[in-house]
This record gives sequence, structure tokens and C-alpha cells, in this order.
Amino acid sequence: MREKRTPRTSSRLEKILAEGHLAVTSECGPPRGSDGAVLEKKGAMLKGYIDVVNVTDNQTSMTRLCSLAASIRLKQAGLEPVLQMVTRDRNRIALQSDILGAASFDINNILCLTGDHQSFGDCKTGQNVHDIDSMQLLQMVRQMRDEGLFIGGDAISRPPEMFIGAAANPFADPFEIRVPRLAKKIAAGAEFIQTQCIYNMEKFEAWMQGVRDRGLHEETYILAGVTPFKTAGMAKYMRSRVPGIDVPDELVKRMSDTPKEKQAEEGITICLETIERLKEIEGVCGFHIMAIEWEEKVPEIVQRAGLYPRPDLEAPGQEPAKVATS
Repeated sequence: MREKRTPRTSSRLEKILAEGHLAVTSECGPPRGSDGAVLEKKGAMLKGYIDVVNVTDNQTSMTRLCSLAASIRLKQAGLEPVLQMVTRDRNRIALQSDILGAASFDINNILCLTGDHQSFGDCKTGQNVHDIDSMQLLQMVRQMRDEGLFIGGDAISRPPEMFIGAAANPFADPFEIRVPRLAKKIAAGAEFIQTQCIYNMEKFEAWMQGVRDRGLHEETYILAGVTPFKTAGMAKYMRSRVPGIDVPDELVKRMSDTPKEKQAEEGITICLETIERLKEIEGVCGFHIMAIEWEEKVPEIVQRAGLYPRPDLEAPGQEPAKVATS
């Protein structure tokens, strides 16, 4: 079992991890419109089954309700958000301003990302900003929090109190730089990591071995990403059309060999099998369940995976779920 740590922020996610519990996070994509009821409906499905919910920032470069406003709505609905922030659309002034905006509503988690290229989205002629990159964004948030300083050196009145995260993709090419890249993100300030969705377990285990060889699993919390297949078509699409995702042929065949009316259940079964295997990997501290536009299945996955009920941080002496140490 991982040694307990003292949290540095008021983040529920940090407290869960610091206590040695297996964390459970999920994702909520804002709508392509201004109807906040869409977010409230998604949030209601997830509430009580996850520790925090990621709020995506114009994912796949499609224009959506902004992640900051969506995070505020979900917080007001009783969930703890993880504000995703990409460097694609904002310069350093706007990034710092939005961080302060989130902090003014006591949003205590942030995930620092580059963002998908605009060519994937609905504004293909839009200009990428990338005034700073995701590594520099991590450094900037740490400076704002720990030193109470803007990137220009001026003091901040009431600095943000945020648990700072980054993403990692163990499956992108070249594989040899995946662990060194993680090390750079940790050095830049990443306190937790959420990985790309995992289908190729052998490759993920090889990546985690490299992580352990450098002791990086002791320097950050790694949350393993999982995404259930809805259909065989989804499995085929993710294998051939989604960059950075590694779907083995045997999983595509398994989904394709399943009768159409049973494919959704088979996809959930594969997801549950993946979680069980991930539980045994030293250094995995929890799970990031990305049920894409399928939020209603997250409670079932959490329950069937033995991850429910979630820890009550107000109840002293609660036994943590086991974190693999060997």
C-alpha cells in the first residue's frame, strides 16, 4: 500500500490519493450550445460514483460551452470539477486570467494540456496560439500557487489553490521517449497524471516498468485511462482513425465476433477486465473512466469494478482500496 502523504490543497482528488485510496475520475464534455441543463443531467448521472469530473476544453477543436463556465455549473451542482485547460486557444495573459477565474470559485483541480490541432474541428482556418506549451503551463500554475506570483513576477492577491495534473500517452510514437516525456512533465510540476485510454495492456505494462525504473511512480499519482467500446464499429474506428490509441486486433475481433445486440455489454466486460488487470500494476493509483457520450454507464462500471462506494473523507479510519505495490 502506498505511503500516505499530506495534501497541499483542498482538492478532493488529492485527499483521496494522499490517503492511499484508488481514485475514480470521469469526464464531462460541455455541449455545443448554451443549455446548462445538459451538463446538470450528465453530472447527476456521475454524482456519488466518482471523486472528481474532468471538464473538457473544446475537445477535438470543436467549439463548445467553455470549460470554465461548465466547471462552475458542475461545482454548483455538487460535483468537484477538474478544469481542463489547453494552450491552443489562449495566450499567457488569458490563461492566467482564467486560472484566477476558476480559483475565485474555489475550483481546486486543473489538467494542463496542449489541445487537439484546429484542423480536427469546426474552425479549420482558426489560428493556434500556443504562446506557451503544456510544460510551461504546468510551471506557470505551480508558480502561481506555490510562489503567489504571476508569470511576469508580480504578486497575486489570493493565489489559486489547485492540484495540478497533466496527460500522458504511453502509446504514441516513438515509444522510447514516452517515459522521459513523463519525467519532464513531473519536473515541470505535474502532481497527477491521467493516461490515454488503455487497450494494449502489454505496451502499458512496459511503459509502467519504465516509469518504476526511474522512480516516477513515487513522484506523481498515475490514473489509468479506460474507455468502453459501444460497438465493433467504434473499436475499428479507434484502431484505425484515432491517433495515439493502440487497439489490438484481437479486441477488434472479439467485438466483431459478438452479436450486434450484445456488443455494448461486451465492451463493458472488456473495460472491467482491463480495470482488474490494472489494479495489479504497481504505480497505478486509480482510474480515469472516459465513457464518451455514455455517462450513464459509468455508475455500472464503477460498481461492477468494486470501486463503489467511494471513500467518505469525513469518516475517519476508513480502509483504503488496495493500491498495487508489486
